[in-house]
Amino acid sequence: MLTIKNKILSLPRKSKMLIVSFSDFALLLISSFISLSISTGGFFLPGKELTLKLIIGPLLGVSILYLLGVYKSIVRYINFSGIYILLKALFIFALIDILSFFIFPNIRLHDPLFDIGPSSRAWIISWLLGVIFIIGSRFAANSFFSDSEFESKVIIYGAGSAGIQLAEALRVSREMQPVAFIDNNPSLQDTYLGGTRVSSPSDLENLIIQEEIDEVLIAIPSASKSTLQSLLKDIEKYSIKVRILPGLAELAQGKVSVSELKEVDISDLLGRIEVEANDELLTRDIKDKTVLITGGGGSIGSEIAKQVAIYGAKKLIILDTNEYALYSVKQLLESNYPKTDISTVICNVTNHQRMLEIFNSFKVETIYHTAAYKHVPLVEENPFEGVENNIFGTKIAIESAIKANVETFVLISTDKAVRPTNIMGATKRLSEMILQTLSDDKLGENSTRMTMVRFGNVLGSSGSAVPLFQQQIKNGGPVTVTDSEIIRYFMSISEAAELVIQAGAMGKGGDVFVLDMGEPVKIYDLAKRLISLSGLEIRDKSNPEGDIEIIFTGLRPGEKLYEELLIGEDVAETSHKQIWRAEEDSLSSADLDHYLNLLQEASETNDVTALKEILKQAVLGFIPEEEIVDILYLQNQN
Repeated sequence: MLTIKNKILSLPRKSKMLIVSFSDFALLLISSFISLSISTGGFFLPGKELTLKLIIGPLLGVSILYLLGVYKSIVRYINFSGIYILLKALFIFALIDILSFFIFPNIRLHDPLFDIGPSSRAWIISWLLGVIFIIGSRFAANSFFSDSEFESKVIIYGAGSAGIQLAEALRVSREMQPVAFIDNNPSLQDTYLGGTRVSSPSDLENLIIQEEIDEVLIAIPSASKSTLQSLLKDIEKYSIKVRILPGLAELAQGKVSVSELKEVDISDLLGRIEVEANDELLTRDIKDKTVLITGGGGSIGSEIAKQVAIYGAKKLIILDTNEYALYSVKQLLESNYPKTDISTVICNVTNHQRMLEIFNSFKVETIYHTAAYKHVPLVEENPFEGVENNIFGTKIAIESAIKANVETFVLISTDKAVRPTNIMGATKRLSEMILQTLSDDKLGENSTRMTMVRFGNVLGSSGSAVPLFQQQIKNGGPVTVTDSEIIRYFMSISEAAELVIQAGAMGKGGDVFVLDMGEPVKIYDLAKRLISLSGLEIRDKSNPEGDIEIIFTGLRPGEKLYEELLIGEDVAETSHKQIWRAEEDSLSSADLDHYLNLLQEASETNDVTALKEILKQAVLGFIPEEEIVDILYLQNQN
C-alpha cells in the first residue's frame, strides 16, 4: 500500500492533474447515467445524440473546474475554501448544463427520455451526485494519503481564528495532524471546526493519553502573560512538548503559519507583567540626539541600540571590541530601521585618547555604558582583566564624557554589586562609586548628568543559565544546576532596555536607580518546568526511566545562593512603578584615587591577593572567596 502511495505522490504535478481531471470526468459521467436511470425507472441506455450530450456535459464540468483553479490545489488537502470552490464550479456547470438543452433542442428531440418532456429531477439528481462524488473523492484521497504523511499528532489549545488558521496550515504542511481543539468557551465545546472536534480543558489529559498526542500548540495570541503562565502550569504536569504562537503584534503582518510557532521560553514561564512604558521618558535622551552605546554588540547593548533606533535618535554609534558582534548588530538595525544613521566603532573602553576622540568627533549627547565583563566564574579566573575593563574602563568612559561635554551618561550595573561575594560584583560596585564620586565633585566644570541603573538577570542574555538548559535538554541531558536552593531575579531583555532608558532620563546626577525585578525564581524549579514543557520526563529516584536527569554541580567560585538589589534600606519611589531611587554611600575623591592607585599597582605586579584585599577595603560588604582561582596564578603554582 505504501508503495502505491509513494508512486502516486512522486508523480509530476501535471500527471497528477490529468489523473484527477479524468477521475472527475468519469464521476460526472457516472452521476449522469445514474440520474437518468433513476428518472426512467430502470437502466437507461442513451441514444447516439444523447450519448454525445452526456460526454459533452462532464467535459464542460471539468473545464469549469479547471478555469476556477480547482486543479491548482492539492487534492488530498481538502478544506473549507476548497469545498467552496468545488461547489461554485459544480453549480455553474449545472446551470450551463440545463441551459444547453434549451440552446440545443435538437439534441433531445429524438430521445425517448424527452418524449415526456425535460426532466428537471434528473439534472438535480445528477448535480447532487456529482457534488457527492467529487467532494467525496477529495475526502477519500485525504484519508488514503494522510495516515503515512503526518509526522506527529497535536492538540491546538485555542479554537479562535488563530487556532483555525493554524489547523489549516498544519493540514497543508502535513507536518502535524490536528487531533482536537481545546477551548474554555462552552459555546464552542462539542462542536467541529474544519472536521476537528472542540473539547474542554478537562478533556486534555484523556486526549493526550488516548490519542497518543505528541505536542500541544497554544494558539491564543491575545492571551495575557498571566493567562499564558496559568495554561503552561496546567499543561506541564503531562510532560508533553508545548509550542506557542507569538502575540498579536508579531502576527499583525500576515496570516498564521507553522513557521511562527516557537518553543516555550523563560519569559513565557515567568509570566512577568510589564508596566506600560512612559514615552516621554523613553524619548527624552534619545529623540533627535546623537547616542553612543559602549558594549553595543552585547545582549543588553544591542537591545538598547534597537530601542534607540525605535525612539528616533539622530545618530547612533555602536562601540565594541567584537567586530563580528558589531557587524551583526549593524546589519540587523539597518534592515529594520533604515532611516537611522548608524556608525560602528571598534574600540576598547580602556583607550582614553581614542574614547575622547570618538566622543568629540561625533559630538555625542547621550551615552549608555554597557561594556563590562559580567560572567562571574570567568572574572574570578581573570581578575585583573575584570578590574581593567569594569573599573578603569568605566572611569575612562566617564572622564572622557565629561571632557567632551556629553549631556547624559548612564551606567548599566547589576544586582551582583550589592554585598558582592565575587570580583565581578565588586568591580561593578566600585564602578558605581566612581560615577557617584565624579558626579558629587563640584570642583570642576562638570555638566554631564551621570546616572546608574542596577538590575538582575536578563532573559536570553549571553552566558545566562536558561540558554544552557535549553541546549542541554536538546542534547539529551543532563541539565546542570549549581544548587537546589539557588534563586535569581529575571527580566526580559526588551523590558530591561526600556527601563534603563527611562531611569536614565529621570536622573538628576549621581542617582542609583534600582529596577523592580518582581519575585525571585528558584533555578531548580525553572529547569524542571523547561524539561516538562519539552515533552520529557525528569529522571530521578522516583522515576528512573525518565528522559533527563538534573545534577547539582555546586556553587561556582564567587557565586551566591541569592542576589540583592539594595545595599541599605534607604529607597524612594519614583514616577515609574518599576523604578526605585536608592541612597547609598560613596567615596570621597581622595579615597577613590587612593584605591584606584593601589589597584593599578596590584595589577602591574599581578598580585591577586592584594587586589582582593583592596577591593574588600573599597567596597562595603565584599566578602571574597578565600580560594584563588586566577588562571595565571594557578599555572605559576604548578
